Amino acid sequence: MSSLQTVLLTLGRLPKGLDIARSFAAAGWRVVVAEPFGWHLTGLSRAVARSHIVTAPNTQPIAYLDDLSRIVEDEDVSLVVPISEETMHVAALKGRLPGGVELFTVTQDSVLKLHDKLQFARLVGELGLPMPRTAALGTGEALDIVEAGPAIVKNRCGASGSGFAVVEQCSCLPDGSDGLLVQEQLSGEEISTFSIVHGGQVSATVVYRPVIRDGTVSTVFERIENTAAEAVATRIAEACHHTGFLSFDMMVGETDEVAAFECNPRATSGIHFLETADIARAILEPDFCPRFAKHRVMQQAYPTLTLLWGAIGRWPRYRRIAKALFTSRDVTWSWRDPLPFFLMTPATWPLLRQTLFEGRSLGEAAIHDIGWFSPQDDV
Repeated sequence: MSSLQTVLLTLGRLPKGLDIARSFAAAGWRVVVAEPFGWHLTGLSRAVARSHIVTAPNTQPIAYLDDLSRIVEDEDVSLVVPISEETMHVAALKGRLPGGVELFTVTQDSVLKLHDKLQFARLVGELGLPMPRTAALGTGEALDIVEAGPAIVKNRCGASGSGFAVVEQCSCLPDGSDGLLVQEQLSGEEISTFSIVHGGQVSATVVYRPVIRDGTVSTVFERIENTAAEAVATRIAEACHHTGFLSFDMMVGETDEVAAFECNPRATSGIHFLETADIARAILEPDFCPRFAKHRVMQQAYPTLTLLWGAIGRWPRYRRIAKALFTSRDVTWSWRDPLPFFLMTPATWPLLRQTLFEGRSLGEAAIHDIGWFSPQDDV
């Protein structure tokens, strides 16, 4: 067994995991990855010492946790870092890992309260921060919201736009209330934040906005400055005494007031705007402030190229996508570690197969087997 300290990343299919793997390897750590797919993006990186195939948490959650525990023991892991939607499952390891093994997140109860959009809305309201009116579908308050103006219906624990629908003022709401909520539709500019947090103290916050979208998912994004958004992210992180990655979707209104309307207690695309070499240190050292990367506009080239093909014949959108494609930096590219970029298509085949044959969007395919989709009203 290597004398290097070992970090376990609990997902390998997404570019944000690749950034974290490269950062820990550059910092002198041995990197292992747990992934339900046998073939994945991060596993192609020279930064990764070994990949392990694990049970998909949505299939058998207990078996998934057992698989992770076994990897921690077999690989002599010192630190476990959740990456994306699997975080809600991985958080159940809190307090169950061997002594000396750290988990970069909080308890499962705490994570689920942030992940659930209805419970998050209640939290923001209790803190006195701006927040769109939000209520469970099937309640009188939900009817009041849609009578007052346009509203959005979405899954309380959804992601990547799953279950998302816009409802016009005074329109009929869908039947049933299982896991759905109604939220006042805000107007303004939508932005996002990504933070690294230790015990409620924020080490760094990235604020960014979508440039090109595929539905509700951005494929090209730009880092911007917004101190009000940073302040909101810091306030919520402190109130929750959070540890781990913490991300928010916000709306900037006409008066520049910022309203946080969703929380993602996981890494998002904002991580790409941090200097890769600094990410590991920011996770390991609470007082370290990572640098921003020099590129202000980043893209996921392959999804953006797919959008370009789909825009043929719609020339204004085609030109806009083409400009972004050829002028922004790809999130996976590294001349020291080129295989993940060049083999992106075969590496994402488990996702592409679902989009081609099962009718899912790429975003839905990425989280289908790992996300947490059921509200937990008792957490």
